[in-house]
Amino acid sequence: MVTRPEERQGPQPPVNPGGFSRQGPLVAFDFDGTLTTVDSFTSFLRWRIGASAYYLDGLRLLPAAIGYAFSRNRGRIKSAAIRAYLKGLPREMLEREAAEFAAVMAPLILRPDALKVWRRHRSEGARMVIVTASPESVVAPFARGLGADLLIASQMGFDASDRVGGGLAGANCRGPEKARRLREIFGDDVRLSAAYGDSDGDREMLDMAEQKFMRLFVGDPAKRRLGN
Repeated sequence: MVTRPEERQGPQPPVNPGGFSRQGPLVAFDFDGTLTTVDSFTSFLRWRIGASAYYLDGLRLLPAAIGYAFSRNRGRIKSAAIRAYLKGLPREMLEREAAEFAAVMAPLILRPDALKVWRRHRSEGARMVIVTASPESVVAPFARGLGADLLIASQMGFDASDRVGGGLAGANCRGPEKARRLREIFGDDVRLSAAYGDSDGDREMLDMAEQKFMRLFVGDPAKRRLGN
């Protein structure tokens, strides 16, 4: 079967290429809602074009939204959002804008109590993995800033000109796909020392962990800035 250009994707490299040259327990964190207070992908889309344009362009997502009500296929509606807001954007520009977004938003959306636990695991020598359904291009700058050893995420498709294509390349990294991707990278017998999530889409990942934590973090950096 011939692969369309927008479906091409290479193996996802580590965020920190040297991170797995050492031994240590594996600790996995979901990103949106666990390390953050918001959905990073939709927040990025609003940030880059403005709220008014975001909601106006969102009208094109109405058919996909109606379809989601019946299929509950999150990957399909995410692909529709990529087509509506990002199709044709050069990869270099996307990555530059994502880095700017992370620099601005990290202090505003990263949960302080989650960061405390993340840093504790790192100081104890754990190998830190972020496993998220959000696109890799959007989350990668946050992962690098956190010192993550590996980012496992959904992948956008890019065409032969290295521009954003027609949606996701591969499966949406949620639910069973999170566990499948972890086993693909670390082997069928992989066992996590700890895993943190906030939704049903994290349950399969948490089931792989010796210590599992669902909705543990409630910190809000906005409230901290207001002194609450």
